[in-house]
Amino acid sequence: MSTFVLIPGSGGTAWYWHRVVPLLQAAGHEAVAVDLPGDDPGAGLPEYTNLVIEAIGGRENVVLVAASLGGFTAAPVAAKVPVGGLVFVNAMIPVPGETAGDWWGHTGAPEARVAAAEQGGYGTDFDLAVYFLHDVPPEVAAAGEPYQRPEADAVFGSRCDFESWPAVPIRAVAGADDRFFPAGFQRAQIRDRLGIEADVRPGGHLIALSQPEALTRYLLRH
Repeated sequence: MSTFVLIPGSGGTAWYWHRVVPLLQAAGHEAVAVDLPGDDPGAGLPEYTNLVIEAIGGRENVVLVAASLGGFTAAPVAAKVPVGGLVFVNAMIPVPGETAGDWWGHTGAPEARVAAAEQGGYGTDFDLAVYFLHDVPPEVAAAGEPYQRPEADAVFGSRCDFESWPAVPIRAVAGADDRFFPAGFQRAQIRDRLGIEADVRPGGHLIALSQPEALTRYLLRH
């Protein structure tokens, strides 16, 4: 049995993983979705890191799974506690000492998003429905409205406190239909920053909501 510790992206709501958690449990594993105080102006990466470490507790055989902004929390967590594997899901991949605020300019993510929008024929101005919810079932999107919260600025100014990635299996899945972090951009980022090839799978940026069964099967292949 493995313990999957699931880190959400911007906003920090554990609800993001609610369609994946029961599937992992049904397969005989433990799944812990961590809720992070995304809207707390006093909480940055150190606070996020401590909360995830607390959630891990004394568990062994931990697979750390990070979505989107959660990649910046996964790195310092993996530097501080033993984990058996890392999985990034449409994630921001940091380099040591980088801030999440600087990541955008360093990687060219905004330009990649706009270029993909122009090629795909949808709006270049960010819109939640266009970029995040376009492939999420309407009833799931509606159920998630009470859980939405803005991400405060603190985390974007926090430096990612790690020196190197641990010597454990690392995988990264990129949604083929991700409009926020287009798959081509993710493949280049993952190759450059992790030295591995991305696994491109169907689904948009919120792949845990739109493709929970497929994502769970991918996670179970560790």
